[in-house]
Amino acid sequence: MSDSIRYSFGADEHLFAEVSESMSLEAFFKGMAITRAVERLDLDGVLDVCLANASFQIRFDPDRLAPQRLLEAVKGAEREAVAERSIQTRIIEIPVLYNDPWTHETLMRFRDRHQDPSSTDLEYAARINGLADVDAFIAAHSGAPWFVSMVGFVAGLPFMFQMVERQRQLQVPKYLRPRTDTPKHTLGHGGCFGCIYSVRGAGGYQMFGVTPAPIYDPAQRLAYLQEHMVFFRPGDIVQFKPIDRPAYDRALAEVEAGRFDLKIRPVAFSLDAFLADPHGYPKTLQEVLA
Repeated sequence: MSDSIRYSFGADEHLFAEVSESMSLEAFFKGMAITRAVERLDLDGVLDVCLANASFQIRFDPDRLAPQRLLEAVKGAEREAVAERSIQTRIIEIPVLYNDPWTHETLMRFRDRHQDPSSTDLEYAARINGLADVDAFIAAHSGAPWFVSMVGFVAGLPFMFQMVERQRQLQVPKYLRPRTDTPKHTLGHGGCFGCIYSVRGAGGYQMFGVTPAPIYDPAQRLAYLQEHMVFFRPGDIVQFKPIDRPAYDRALAEVEAGRFDLKIRPVAFSLDAFLADPHGYPKTLQEVLA
């Protein structure tokens, strides 16, 4: 990862900073340190600071804050910021019905937009990742936790980066052309990133399954959504738990009754510990959920 951050202005109201050309947890932690330093400056005219996977963007009012003054202030914050190497966060168990009938029905309607019309998304993902079959892919996908590096695109949608060595990253390209439909709560994958579609709508990521867990609800009906209608936040750690159809149906009934809850535990995450043992350290995080 290059140490040089590339800054550019977007129209009159945005300053974009590219921390790294590729996603890594080190790039994310560096961006997080700088954005927090910028927020502490409390600059008049800064309207929004948005952290992303390996970049960040600042929206500002140019009538109150001159662009060059903002750029100088952010570069100053960059020089002073010390990237945290550990954070207090939370690990969340997300139940997933892999290979479900709803995403299967959807993907079959859009095979003409897919790289391999003769196979399902899971079959294609397993093959291009050198895995024996769909079950082996699901085991790899759910076998290590995922780090939420940004939330956005649509309200509440988390982008997640699996906490494994780079050579073990599951990589699957997006559809050749986006779909016009994706079921709500679909588990998606594009490039090296996973996501959960928070609402029904268009999408281009490969579809692997669905979760019964709402992650965005303006009505805030469930206990874990009482604090905010958008559940995920950058820095969260997600552990997917494969479930069968009866378990999915029971969970969905609990959602409808307002009784559904997620297993959420506080956890300390150390970047240095992960980099030193990217295979063993995530297992200690998974044990927190046991």
